[in-house]
Amino acid sequence: MTSAPQPSDGLLSDTWFVRDLPVLRAIARLVDAPQHGGSPYLLGAVVPASGLPKADVVTAAKALATAGYIEPLTNHAGDIVRITGISAEARRLAGLWPTPQGEWERLLEQLTARAEKAPTDVERQRWRAFAEAAAAVGEHDGALLMSALIGGYVPRAR
Repeated sequence: MTSAPQPSDGLLSDTWFVRDLPVLRAIARLVDAPQHGGSPYLLGAVVPASGLPKADVVTAAKALATAGYIEPLTNHAGDIVRITGISAEARRLAGLWPTPQGEWERLLEQLTARAEKAPTDVERQRWRAFAEAAAAVGEHDGALLMSALIGGYVPRAR
């Protein structure tokens, strides 16, 4: 396993970024690929897709299943042999679905780009004002707004 340096404060090494997330992303790519058609696939297909050793993939798959990120099929011994699907949160973590924070960042980028490329001074000023207002709202409230938009829920006025 490609492990991160051991922390000196007694905490365990990071397994999310070096093992679990790469395996989750490999699984997500397989699940999302049209050639697989959403059918269950062997855990062995994840090994080359992740670039990690088989032992690491097996350990990561167990951790991901325990956390509810993947839906595993097991054999009689309890070993994961196939994966039938992934959760909505796994799709977000793998980058297949949007996150509120990511969409807020994309909105700010779009507003800035539109301000820079506006054909007239009046439009440029309007886009800049919009971009400045959005930045003033802040990352936290912006992510809450994007969460509502992504989820299709717009809160009522008070």
